[in-house]
Amino acid sequence: MAAISASMVKELRERTGLGMMECKKALVEADGDIELAIENLRKASGLKAAKKADRTAADGVVAIKVADDESYGIMVEVNSETDFVARDDNFLGFVGKVVDKAFAEKQTDVAALMEGDLEEQRQALVQKIGENIGVRRALALSAEGGVVGSYVHSNNRIGVLVQLKGGNGELARDIAMHVAAVNPQVVNPADMPAEVVSKEEEIIKAQPDMAGKPDNIVEKMMQGRINKFLKENSLTEQPFVKNPDVSVGQLAKDAGAEIVAFARFEVGEGIEKAAVDFAAEVAAQVNASKK
Repeated sequence: MAAISASMVKELRERTGLGMMECKKALVEADGDIELAIENLRKASGLKAAKKADRTAADGVVAIKVADDESYGIMVEVNSETDFVARDDNFLGFVGKVVDKAFAEKQTDVAALMEGDLEEQRQALVQKIGENIGVRRALALSAEGGVVGSYVHSNNRIGVLVQLKGGNGELARDIAMHVAAVNPQVVNPADMPAEVVSKEEEIIKAQPDMAGKPDNIVEKMMQGRINKFLKENSLTEQPFVKNPDVSVGQLAKDAGAEIVAFARFEVGEGIEKAAVDFAAEVAAQVNASKK
């Protein structure tokens, strides 16, 4: 019986993503042969899912569910590795179960949401489809004395929830559609984080046409450009996509409503996809086949 060292267990864990005890047991059963241990583990359920856990799942869909009385809405992003799987009926069925449970329980904590049956269903789906699948995030908006409206783009990759004080669902949906198309950063100019404004000021000051100008002129020019930046990135100040002659804020006001909040999910935003050197990958597979 070969001695099982800590380094062997560590290597097997890194190559499989499985737990320490499971890896140690597999090494004992394989008499210390890591390749044989991997082969044996590949035959066991669970390794396929675990082995793919480090692969980037940056595709997928956004799903939304809003209460019949428009007082509450929930939005989730569920990721897959490819667009092909994102259109698969089995995947979409799982997404439906995720958003239904999140809505019923008003749950936005993904770890809590996935406890129990949903996690088991996710793992089973990974086994069946052969891709990493994960619930990335969930968000809820609720309205008191107003409405929550939603919009999901036709490709299911962009979803928006909008909370209004006053107004109606149709107005909220129109504003949500605008948010999906234009992607504002904040509701009102005053909501823009100070660090974002400060960074923008640094960028403006460094622009070539600022060089050599008196401080008072620089300040005046900078303020004008900051105001333009805030107008372009604040929802209430943007021209409404369906009617550019009116701002979104004025649109809401004319309908007796006020925009309280919005949330926008776009599939994969902020996820870095690993660069794959396919030539190196093929060469590695060819070399492995020669052994």
